[in-house]
Amino acid sequence: MSAEGMPTANLLVQLGDITELKQRELDLADRESRWNDALVSSSTGVWDYRIDLGTWYYSNEWRAIRGLAPDDPLPPTTLEWLELVHPDDHERVLHSVERQKAGDPDYMTFEYRERHKDGHWVWIECRGACVAWDSDGKPQRIIGTDVDITSRKLAEEKIARMSRRLKLALEVSHIGVFETDFDTGSSDWDDGMMTLFGLEGSQKMQIGGTWEQMLHPEDAERVYSKVDHHVANLLPFSDEYRVILKDGSIRYIRSRTLPFIDPEGHRKMIGANWDVTADHALHRELERAKTLAEARNAELEAAKARIEHIAMHDYLTDLPNRRFLDEKLDRFAENDRATAGGLAVLHIDLDRFKEINDTLGHSAGDMMLKHAAKVLKANTRGEDFVARIGGDEFVFLARFEGSHRKLGQLADRIISELRKPVSYEGHECRFGASIGIACELGPEIDARQLLLNADIALYHAKNRGRNRHEFFSRDSHKHMVDTRRLSDEILRALENDEFVPHYQFQFNARTLSIAGAEALARWQHPRQGVLTPDSFLSVAEELGVVPQIDALILEKALADFDRWRELGLNVPKISVNVSTRRLHDPLLRKKLSTLSFDPGTVSFELLESIFLDEYDEQAMENLSHLRKLGVDIEIDDFGTGHASIVSLLRLNPKSLKIDRQLVRDVTQSTEQRKLVRSIIDIGRSLNIGVTAEGVETPEHVRILAALGCDVLQGFGLARPMAFSKTADFITGDTWRRPFQ
Repeated sequence: MSAEGMPTANLLVQLGDITELKQRELDLADRESRWNDALVSSSTGVWDYRIDLGTWYYSNEWRAIRGLAPDDPLPPTTLEWLELVHPDDHERVLHSVERQKAGDPDYMTFEYRERHKDGHWVWIECRGACVAWDSDGKPQRIIGTDVDITSRKLAEEKIARMSRRLKLALEVSHIGVFETDFDTGSSDWDDGMMTLFGLEGSQKMQIGGTWEQMLHPEDAERVYSKVDHHVANLLPFSDEYRVILKDGSIRYIRSRTLPFIDPEGHRKMIGANWDVTADHALHRELERAKTLAEARNAELEAAKARIEHIAMHDYLTDLPNRRFLDEKLDRFAENDRATAGGLAVLHIDLDRFKEINDTLGHSAGDMMLKHAAKVLKANTRGEDFVARIGGDEFVFLARFEGSHRKLGQLADRIISELRKPVSYEGHECRFGASIGIACELGPEIDARQLLLNADIALYHAKNRGRNRHEFFSRDSHKHMVDTRRLSDEILRALENDEFVPHYQFQFNARTLSIAGAEALARWQHPRQGVLTPDSFLSVAEELGVVPQIDALILEKALADFDRWRELGLNVPKISVNVSTRRLHDPLLRKKLSTLSFDPGTVSFELLESIFLDEYDEQAMENLSHLRKLGVDIEIDDFGTGHASIVSLLRLNPKSLKIDRQLVRDVTQSTEQRKLVRSIIDIGRSLNIGVTAEGVETPEHVRILAALGCDVLQGFGLARPMAFSKTADFITGDTWRRPFQ
């Protein structure tokens, strides 16, 4: 039926139905548009799987999530699609898909990773549900959505990493975290807090409960006040306090706290606590170590001061030593002379100190040195300086203002004080001092040279009789320079073997036959010729080389004695001079053991003045050994010293040599003849031979022979001569002519 033929009512009904239908279509299209727009704007991809038809539908957004264009082909099978799924997710994805198909509500949503077209992995959240089943209850259609959740996953992973790090940091650092709500009166503690305070389990923490009970009584009031103030004013703060654990041990806790108001308006504070007990223990130990170190440093400083004092002072007298003196002289040269007027140096040497040391022992000598130091210090004034520079030598530094008289008075006062007797263990010890003085005015003073000059002056003070002072002078300096030059030459002469024996023959007083020869030391100087002992002996004694010279003369004399024998010349014996120092040498016995000679062919001549009234165990031991070797002992220069009969008996020499001073006038003086005769009688009574020195004339020979002398020696019979001239002299027999 056409519309024209329809009744008006039916037509109206049909028109109304169309309008309603159109409206529903418009509404549906509108809802679909809004739904599509929502899916697109939310980056949600839609998929539809018709199991019954075996077809798939994927929205463009679903493709975009995977980097695919609307017309890009898709994997044709499930297995090929699984190749795009992350290997670690394969099993879980297959299981989840199967459960979705089965309509399991627990698997409506699952997450997995799928390879993006560009090659990176995309995290996808898949939501799906079965919407149709057949009559047997099998799923016929599954519809779902996929959402790219990569950003969320990365954020979650970042948060997870940060959480892991934070947890690890808290565990490693043993930090406990808490949050307290003052409105509810509760406090939430993590495991670190529980461990920190020695608590177990998950106790409910309340304000005014466990934490407050554990606070150390001495810290509680301060901590409460600090918390109240900072929470009331929402000020962050840090604190340190002590807590007492259940076992009674004390821990030191350090906290950092932040008060705040949470979104619900609750007043809270969050904070972190950590155990600093070990830090406190370390701090206490460090403080103790610091205190100990400071004490040790003080001890070290004191020890250093003591060491420096010891290094700069004499251990016996506590006076400055030579090192201190040198520094003092250097400081004067660098600083003092700019402001000082002048400087005087007194070099002091104790006289007779060695005798006290040798007779009474070193303890007595030490006491004398202390006494001398006391005297010297008592005479210091102002900036005067006294030092002991070794042995029995001292140096006194004084300001010099130009008055030699005052320096002389100071020296005399010191000498006078030192000469006073000092009592030691019942002995009255007396010694004195010799002082050399050098002084100079002006800004250009050489302090070290002054010390050398004072030493030169001391040398002259000792040579001029001791117990006196001498000022340095240019003449004395020249003498000292000459002496030192001579000392150097003597040492060089020993190295070059320049000391040789000259021989003065001795004769039998009755027959005038050769009775022996005295070996006399001579110096064969390369420029000055032959020098006698008076030109070098005193300096050689100061150098201490006289024993060495004696030994050389003896060795050469023995060699010459053997050559005389080889030449058939009759010289019965030789005699050599022996110094006191050589006689006291503990090694003399060993040195003589290397020499070869017949007993009775060698005599040692000893000076009466240096031996006979002295008793020395070493010397007597050496003399005893000499006799065992067959060496005769003769006393030289007899009559000028101080020998006694007791001394002669103790020594028991082979012969005495009457000094030439006694022999010289026997031709003119009856008294001298009587004196010589007395000496001869003493010798005979003691069975000691007698030799007369200084025989100058035939008259000497006649008188001395008549008086009973055994041997004669002097220029009248033979002068000292070199070995090269002795053979002609012996064979020529010329000494007899004046008596023929």
